[in-house]
Amino acid sequence: MAALVESLLARRVVELLSLARKAGQAVTGYEKVKDWLVKGQAIALIQASDGSERGKSKLRPPDRTNGFIGCLTSQEMGLAFGREHAIHGALAAGGLGHRVVDEAARLAGFREQAGGQTADEDRQDA
Repeated sequence: MAALVESLLARRVVELLSLARKAGQAVTGYEKVKDWLVKGQAIALIQASDGSERGKSKLRPPDRTNGFIGCLTSQEMGLAFGREHAIHGALAAGGLGHRVVDEAARLAGFREQAGGQTADEDRQDA
């Protein structure tokens, strides 16, 4: 049951992030994300949980509550951005951006309670 709930929460975040991308309220790629952060366009920095720590440490999230989303894997981010994988992303202000932040907070809380494993990892351990 927990794996099903987690997969549904993750799917919701990925779908909302995809909608935000299509609406021009989300970007991926180091340079684009860095540009949005420098210009103050981003309300949240999104980084893949399985990305390299060295690469992720080069970008700083906006100074606000829930300004960082780190609960998605690179594969989940890739689904949202129409790529095989993605490591860095940024969200702009707007209804979709705020909704992604809220839903990602739910997913992060659920994954933390589950011990930080994704549903796929749970299935592999079983």
